[in-house]
Amino acid sequence: MCSASALPDPICYVWINVTKRKSKGAYMISAVAEMYEIHPQTLRLYEREGLLKPSRTEGNTRLYTDEDLQRLEFILSLARDLGVNISGIAIILQMRERMEEMQRQIQEFVQYIQHEVLARASAAADPSKGAIVPLRRTLVPAADSSKRKDSSK
Repeated sequence: MCSASALPDPICYVWINVTKRKSKGAYMISAVAEMYEIHPQTLRLYEREGLLKPSRTEGNTRLYTDEDLQRLEFILSLARDLGVNISGIAIILQMRERMEEMQRQIQEFVQYIQHEVLARASAAADPSKGAIVPLRRTLVPAADSSKRKDSSK
């Protein structure tokens, strides 16, 4: 085992770093396989097919983040509960990512529209703000309608 007095052993170094990273939500393949009761080869297959993209250490050890685990849970629910095969899972994940991107774009568009509506409403409230030439409005008294009828005769 790793001791404090020993020179840094590469295995000890990786173990210490992984333990630190576990607290941040990074897990090695063996821990993930055990947590979800799947074979490590299944995780490697999911990575090879592009369903999962775990990060890697300098020693090329796979590290799964909390986001990876959430994605894995979704993948496993599709496979186990709904019987979806790997190709179907890949399509569903792509569609899900596209939908999330579209939702983000729609949210940005709604914010842009809200900003424009507020800007135009404030400009309409004070027409001199958006004018190139300042406007000076003078009130002209309205002409009496009875005088107009008389003058047309």
